[in-house]
Amino acid sequence: MTKRFIYRLTLNMSILFSCLLINSQSVYASGDIKGSKLVTGTEKLIGDVTTWLMILAPVVAGLLIIYFCIRRSAADEMDTKKWNNRIIVAIVSCIGAVLGSATLNVIIGYYK
Repeated sequence: MTKRFIYRLTLNMSILFSCLLINSQSVYASGDIKGSKLVTGTEKLIGDVTTWLMILAPVVAGLLIIYFCIRRSAADEMDTKKWNNRIIVAIVSCIGAVLGSATLNVIIGYYK
């Protein structure tokens, strides 16, 4: 890419961004937002999804770890390291999913 192309791209992007800022409009909601179906439905949806994620994540991670252990037992030395890494990634991902969903559940709990 040449300097001229980068300059023109930067100029066009800055013009586009300034046009977006100039044309922005404020929107205000009328009525009670807290009691609307959209807000209460979204809260319930997030609560249900986080609850199911806290249940499903360990189950799926456990099944994956069992599968990875079976594959590791049939692998040679080079592949054994890869399967060990996959087992560690499955454990860390399970912990991250459970902690993330629990955090979201706690945050949503404050809004009720």
